[in-house]
Amino acid sequence: MALLLRVVLLCGVADLIRSLSITPPDQMMIEKAKGETAYLPCKFTIGPDDQGPLDIEWLLSPADNQQVDQVIILYSGDKIYDNYHEALKGRVHFTSNDLKAGDASINVTNLQLSDIGTYQCKVKKAPGVANKKVLLTVLVKPSGTRCFVDGSEEIGNDFKLKCEPREGSLPLRYEWQKLSDSQKMPTPWLAEMTSPVITVRNATSEYSGIYTCTVQNRVGSDQCRLNLDVVPPSNRAGTIAGAIIGILFALVIIGFIVFCCRKKRREEKYEKEVHHDIREDVPPPKSRTSTARSYIGSNHSSLGSMSPSNMEGYSKTQYNQVPSEDFERAPQSPTLPPAKVAAPNLSRMGAVPVMIPAQSKDGSIV
Repeated sequence: MALLLRVVLLCGVADLIRSLSITPPDQMMIEKAKGETAYLPCKFTIGPDDQGPLDIEWLLSPADNQQVDQVIILYSGDKIYDNYHEALKGRVHFTSNDLKAGDASINVTNLQLSDIGTYQCKVKKAPGVANKKVLLTVLVKPSGTRCFVDGSEEIGNDFKLKCEPREGSLPLRYEWQKLSDSQKMPTPWLAEMTSPVITVRNATSEYSGIYTCTVQNRVGSDQCRLNLDVVPPSNRAGTIAGAIIGILFALVIIGFIVFCCRKKRREEKYEKEVHHDIREDVPPPKSRTSTARSYIGSNHSSLGSMSPSNMEGYSKTQYNQVPSEDFERAPQSPTLPPAKVAAPNLSRMGAVPVMIPAQSKDGSIV
């Protein structure tokens, strides 16, 4: 009975060996740096009963579980199809030129962070079917690392030494070293030699020197250098006094400019007001009519003060001097006419009657 069972088990193992199978890869998880090439193995063997056509298919299960599996490359009917996945187009290739020889491994070139995921190799040759999975992790090696001092590098001050890479996949490891003098880190810093930040308290000139910081992860490393120079304290009082004097001088200049501008505006405003007042207060020129009126008024006032002896001469002279043109052109004045002196009053005053001959229109005596 035991012999029969052993024979059955051996036959089962022989059938399994004869069927299609994929050799397990040495690593189930592969880590590569961004930009590098990842080799994903998939070697298989075919049994004597596997007589169907050979089909090889690689699928990608993205790290985001919400996305469906994507075919990235396919071998079927002795042809290769690699245009299924746009993100990997032109970057995925079979490593073997003869896939029927049992090597379906692929290379993924110029790795990107979007390439992270689980890759599955499926081999079909009816009736045999087999598949294997490989996890690919893409890491970013540290780069662009810079070292700098955060604070004032003066004796007695507190400041920090910082080491910061521009990019790099976690976890990152840091290591500080001193290159100058005794190449020994100050004792208070020993606890922070593997930290991205070293805190310096009550700095002394002994801390001066050249330091390096090395950043590394599983796929690469980067380094930066720092020249620390701890100097005596600067003259802060003089600096503050100079700053205050500079500010006061600037305020004086600004005040002088504002004063000049305001003064100029007041002068311009005054000139405009004076010019406006002069234009409004200038009296209009005297007309010929007002001249004639004043002339007539003066004659009337003179007539009352004349004596009878020179009345006749005055009447003739004044009559001849008054321009008839002015009287003709003078408009009618709304003022009251001058008062007339009655004849009896003229006689009392000693006036002598004078006969003035009449004249016709053409100027002849009637």
